[in-house]
Amino acid sequence: MIRHVAAVFAVLTFVNVMANGEKGCDLYKGDWVLDESYPLYDSDRCGFIERQFNCKGSGRPDTDYLRYRWQPSNGCVLPRFDGRDFLRRMKGKSLMFVGDSLSLNQWQSLTCMLHTSVPNATFTSKRFLGLSTFTFPAYKARVKFSRNAFLVDIVGKPPKRVLKLDSISSGSLWKTADVLVFNSWHWWLHTGRKQPWDMMEEGNVTVTDMDRLVAYEKALRTWAKWVDENVDPSRTQVFFQGVSPDHANSNDWSEPGYKGCRGETTPLMGSSSYPAGSHPAEMVAEKVIGEMKNKVKLLDVTFLSQLRKDGHPSVFGLGGHRVADCSHWCLAGVPDTWNQLLYAELSH
Repeated sequence: MIRHVAAVFAVLTFVNVMANGEKGCDLYKGDWVLDESYPLYDSDRCGFIERQFNCKGSGRPDTDYLRYRWQPSNGCVLPRFDGRDFLRRMKGKSLMFVGDSLSLNQWQSLTCMLHTSVPNATFTSKRFLGLSTFTFPAYKARVKFSRNAFLVDIVGKPPKRVLKLDSISSGSLWKTADVLVFNSWHWWLHTGRKQPWDMMEEGNVTVTDMDRLVAYEKALRTWAKWVDENVDPSRTQVFFQGVSPDHANSNDWSEPGYKGCRGETTPLMGSSSYPAGSHPAEMVAEKVIGEMKNKVKLLDVTFLSQLRKDGHPSVFGLGGHRVADCSHWCLAGVPDTWNQLLYAELSH
């Protein structure tokens, strides 16, 4: 009860701060602080969580990574997540994450947060043809995940799979959602056997490869055009998840000689910038979104996630000690904060 009252008070405080137009209130700048009231849920009680994200269940011995809370600077308030309030706001509506396995990471986080908030509520979960749906019948609320790593189309079969940088055929599915949260970047850097296409195409021009940031921007501009032409902003809210950073190279945070995220147990603390600088893909996303006709809110999670070198599955993911996972995130963990930020944006 105390937590619930505190959460409501935090929401009201946040809304008041924003309504008063207080300068310098940026939810995405701040620091990570230890908070003994965290995590927001116990992964052991979230039976549907993917094994690749369940670091605790895979034997990770340290626990501080579960207890860090994002604290915005300049007195800005990030409300504690209130699942019942979230479901009331989403009554009769659907929220859809569209993207790669980092979107799956965020979708799983949100379903665990909601399930913990209303543990006695009936829910259904099903997966069909790349679409996962988590439904709370009492609220007629649906939280969906549609796997689509590039947002634009891939057509054909090996060895003639074509990544069409100017084509989107998944839009009819996207139109069914009241809130859309898009994501894309993780797969754009894959090469060799992990690369799911053989050629890139734009208009009548086909190439075997190009600068991946250039290709990414072309695809995002195709996505932005689709949103501008097909989304009614009075009915549908659109977010872009922001680029989730990896921590495979410890030089990025000025610790040469370390093996990426292996053995990392603490965030970078007291940092107003990331040693490696701004993420180039995030800069592309910011530019494209800033030039759109429709209002799309960027969930600018890149910097706060860059600080969390400790938050990845590492050797407690699917790769184990063979291949440490420094791309995805443990649950409970960093994606819970992404969803707190989404909740705050939806509350505003």
